[in-house]
Amino acid sequence: MQKLVQPNRRDFLGKSGLVLSAAAVGVLAGNASLARAKANPKGDIALLNVALGLEHEAIAAYQVGAESGLLDKGVLDVAVLFQSHHKGHRDALIATIEKLGGTPVTSQANGDYAKALDANGLKSQADVLGLAATLELGAANAYLGVIPSFEDKNLAKVAARLAADETMHWSILAHAMGKPLPSAALSFGA
Repeated sequence: MQKLVQPNRRDFLGKSGLVLSAAAVGVLAGNASLARAKANPKGDIALLNVALGLEHEAIAAYQVGAESGLLDKGVLDVAVLFQSHHKGHRDALIATIEKLGGTPVTSQANGDYAKALDANGLKSQADVLGLAATLELGAANAYLGVIPSFEDKNLAKVAARLAADETMHWSILAHAMGKPLPSAALSFGA
């Protein structure tokens, strides 16, 4: 099985101008006819695997936070809930990659993610929340970045729903850390 080397949310946004195609989102949305009509399987699979690698990272980050012993019960419950959302994203991405004929990247060991995320530096609940908020903001911006590539409003809606999950996560985490609301309009997706 393939392993993904430490993904980067900016790569998902597409430094090279690549974004998820309408075909990939068509499969995610359950619109197989659109997927067949506009498929670019190799490119879509590669991009979806980057997104899948990021979801694996988020799942692991929440696991590391949950196991750290640094989270109060209420915060731990929210972290586990957010992790379940990322597991849902992961499962949808795996199904899509497989429908396109690809091989989904596997997750790394949690220890590998912990090392990459410098989890040894987590000394307080605020540190855990800060790490999670950073990852969630990156995810929100990544998913928002793909929306303009879709002409079909239904496909844009799928990407927007993923971005909405990530934005909700970031907002709740920021509130829990006592961070102020963004003062500027259009704060996400830039």
